[in-house]
Amino acid sequence: MKIISLLPAATEIVCALGLEDNLVGRSHECDFPDSVKQLPVCSEANFPDNLSSSEIDNKVKEILADALSIYTVKRDMIKELSPDVVITQAQCEVCAVSLKEVEEALDNYLDKQTHIVSLAPNKLDDIFEDIKTVAVVLDVEAAGSSLIEDLQERVDIIRHKLKYVEGRPTIACIEWLEPLMVSGNWIPEVVTIAGGKSLLAEAGKHSPFVTWESIKNADPEIIVVMPCGFSVERTMKEMDLLLNQPGFGELQAVKNNRLCIADGNQYFNRPGPRIVDSIEMLGEIIHPKLFNFGYEGNGWIKFSF
Repeated sequence: MKIISLLPAATEIVCALGLEDNLVGRSHECDFPDSVKQLPVCSEANFPDNLSSSEIDNKVKEILADALSIYTVKRDMIKELSPDVVITQAQCEVCAVSLKEVEEALDNYLDKQTHIVSLAPNKLDDIFEDIKTVAVVLDVEAAGSSLIEDLQERVDIIRHKLKYVEGRPTIACIEWLEPLMVSGNWIPEVVTIAGGKSLLAEAGKHSPFVTWESIKNADPEIIVVMPCGFSVERTMKEMDLLLNQPGFGELQAVKNNRLCIADGNQYFNRPGPRIVDSIEMLGEIIHPKLFNFGYEGNGWIKFSF
């Protein structure tokens, strides 16, 4: 069975199910595990990758306003690779190649019947269900059940350790810097499991735009900056967007040295198996005396002024 994944999370799911050798193509964003980078690239973004947060936001809005696609599907490459299964998503047209784009690109174009699988996670349970869906389609149901069991066991360990912990610090998880957005979808659940209380976003709903005043008035005990698609290093380049906000230094998270930057690209905003790594990271950030999984310095850092 030949598989093309046009979604980084799906690529990780396929590999975690033991089917990396069946992957014949990937999206331009699929980069984990590192070995998948050698695969042919079957998509590309329709804007440069060196833009600032505000420039990316403006470009995306401009493209969508013209009813154009943010991404291009390389249909000739896909036809050459002749996949049996193509995996994409219907959760966010900004985050990755969408189901509509794949269907339009491949409609009556391939020489054989290809199964298009679309993932659309909004909540944590949806991520586990997507793993199950992919496992069923790829005929590795036992591997899927085993993977989900292992992931949920790690989640249960965290829940158990926090069972009698009363303190639940408030947390603002920032998903975009300009304009400001806080993390919705599965992130509020991830925060809750890790022993915190998410602010300004609702579980299962898309990440909302917020004003700086709303963050300042909420005065979170912890701030975790995790922009979608950004590494820690990439985020560091734009931290002035937060640091220069009026009253930023007066927030209790800042005064108490509880301002952190996390890798939103590799972890928090990628709905695959490593979402459990993200929960463990938040456990380290929120309750450092209880958890030390070894992610600090790699998956996240404490911001130093």
